[in-house]
Amino acid sequence: MTALKHLRGFAAATLLAAGLAPVSASGLELRGWNIHVEDYPVSIAMESFIAEVEEKTGGEISGKVYHNGVLGSQPDAIEQLRLGVIDFGEFNLGPMGQAVPEANVTALPFIFKSVPQMYALMDGAAGEAIGEGMKAKGIVPLGWYAAGARSFYNSARPINTSADVEGLKIRVMSNDLFVKMVEAMDGNATPMAFAEVYQSIKTGVVDGAENNPPSYESTNHYEVAQYYSLTEHLIIPECLCMSLKTWEKLTPEQQEIVMAAGRASADMQRELWAEREAASMETVEAGGVIVNTVADKAPFQEAMTPVYDAFLEDNPDLADLVSLIRNAD
Repeated sequence: MTALKHLRGFAAATLLAAGLAPVSASGLELRGWNIHVEDYPVSIAMESFIAEVEEKTGGEISGKVYHNGVLGSQPDAIEQLRLGVIDFGEFNLGPMGQAVPEANVTALPFIFKSVPQMYALMDGAAGEAIGEGMKAKGIVPLGWYAAGARSFYNSARPINTSADVEGLKIRVMSNDLFVKMVEAMDGNATPMAFAEVYQSIKTGVVDGAENNPPSYESTNHYEVAQYYSLTEHLIIPECLCMSLKTWEKLTPEQQEIVMAAGRASADMQRELWAEREAASMETVEAGGVIVNTVADKAPFQEAMTPVYDAFLEDNPDLADLVSLIRNAD
């Protein structure tokens, strides 16, 4: 064995012993996780991200985005990301909360006043605080994506104040926070599988549900629940993230390129999402849906006091982050 071959072998063994795979001569090839179909705003932005990274690094870093959740469920993919099995992915901060407690703050009802405010906070101090919590768990945020604002829809009446929720049977996601949100307004929260919602509204098992405009429209829920009240009670951001294990394999110059590409992809995704939302609203209104905007959310926010009290009792270390977001203009 020549000295050069011996050194190469020793270097590879050292990297493997440290848990780091050596970068091949052809460069670093990344695997990306995505739950959505290929023509979804998230998917288009992710493809743009990896294409920009490959271009700006001169092919030193390339990758493939695996759409439709083929690399596993979202909770499983988050764990694979932390372990470095998956290199990057796009995740909702709701499920991220299981691994990163700071992310749970974004799932508190009415914590963000609007989507533009959410962008400003996540691009600033709130995003930095949540990002630090993510890094401590092995995840590096590259950009904050949009997932729209969830609002109530039902077959009975418009919702203009929190009192209008009283007595309504509302399907919610399976999360205690969302159950407590509806119960705080004297509604009847009903967790159930999303695929069951259409038939359940049609048959009166529930009166309605809550979701963003593209989901309300694409599932045809507007056919059976024709009152859509823009409460925007949940504005949960999503994150384009990289595994810390992968991040640490990159040079400082490569990290700068990856971070810039992530932020650029977030800008693209937000624009695409806004276009998709506008098209969905156009469709449902043409379908006869009665849409009402909730101008004053203060009564709703006040009704959430017991929800916040219970959350902060369980998570006292997150009080400052909750205050930062809740008290922002």
